[in-house]
Amino acid sequence: MGTSTIAGVVRATCSAIWMRLKASVLPHPTRQQWLDIAQGFLERAQFPNCIGALDGKHIRVKKPPNSGSQYYNYKQFFYVVLLALADTNYRFIFVDIGSYGSTADARIFRASRMGSWLQSNQLDVPQPENLPGSTGPPAPYVVVGDEGFALSSQLMRPFPRRGLDAKRRTFNYRLSRARRFMECAFGIFTHKWRVFLSPIQLAPKMSMWLSRHV
Repeated sequence: MGTSTIAGVVRATCSAIWMRLKASVLPHPTRQQWLDIAQGFLERAQFPNCIGALDGKHIRVKKPPNSGSQYYNYKQFFYVVLLALADTNYRFIFVDIGSYGSTADARIFRASRMGSWLQSNQLDVPQPENLPGSTGPPAPYVVVGDEGFALSSQLMRPFPRRGLDAKRRTFNYRLSRARRFMECAFGIFTHKWRVFLSPIQLAPKMSMWLSRHV
C-alpha cells in the first residue's frame, strides 16, 4: 500500500478507537467524583475546594505548511498546545488540543469547551461550601492555575510575587503544591509516550478534530 493509503487507515483507526472509548477513558466527572477529587487536593496539597490543576503544555511539531507564525512561540519553535486539567492521581480530567503555539494559555482556556462549561456551570460542580475550620461565607469549588491565567470565581491563581505578607505567601505555597500535580502529570505523559519528546509531523487539523470531540 502507498504512504497516503496507510496514513488514511491510521487516521480512520485512531478516530474509531477514540469515538468508541472516549466515554470510558475520559468521562465527565459526576458531582461525587468532583468531591472525591477535591478531597484528594485537601489531603495531599492542603488546598481545599480544589477540583483540578490546570496548565498548558507545548507539543513541538514540524512547521505546518502555509501557517506563517501562528504555531511559532517565544521558545523559537513550532508548537500546538495541550491544555489539560488533572487530579492528584496525575490523571487528565479534561483536555483541549491543537491551539496555536503563539496563543496564551488564558486565551485558550477562555475559548475552550472546558472553560466555557466551567464558567457556565455545566459540569455539575458542587455548590460552594465553607472551607475547613471556617465559619465565613461558603467558598466556590475552583481549579488552580499559574500567573498566566486570569483570576475568576472558577479559577484561582497566585498573588503577584512583590510585597507578599505571610498569609499571601502561604497561599501561594499551597497553590503551588496543588499545581505540581499537573506538572507531574505532563512529565509522566511525555515519558510514557516518548514521541512527544521530539517534533511531530502531523497536520494540526487532526489534533483540532480530536479537541472538538472530547
